[in-house]
Amino acid sequence: MKTKIFYWILRIVPAIILLQTLYFKFSAAPESVFIFSTLGVEPYGRIGLGVIELITAILILIPKTAFYGTLTALALMVGAIFSHLFVLGIVVQNDGGTLFILALLTFCCCGLYLLLKKNHPKS
Repeated sequence: MKTKIFYWILRIVPAIILLQTLYFKFSAAPESVFIFSTLGVEPYGRIGLGVIELITAILILIPKTAFYGTLTALALMVGAIFSHLFVLGIVVQNDGGTLFILALLTFCCCGLYLLLKKNHPKS
């Protein structure tokens, strides 16, 4: 039972983070527009990534598709982390590094979920 709860936590945390950021992407919040303008993909990258993140969060929450969702989220977070490290910076518009930390947290949860599921597929 404890194992199942832990697996759920590893899925719920990144799903919530992904879903929470959708408001900012879809409402064209200034910070979101700034990020995607800096990356040179505003508005199509912002909206497209929002759609992908919505699908990814749904996949993460459905037990039968959680593997694909966490794998997709892992790939998305690699892109986010690299964007922060090489283009945006850790701190974006005085956010104190919050977006970077959320990307790391999502990456770690999804990576740990995939690693544990690989070693214990029946759990």
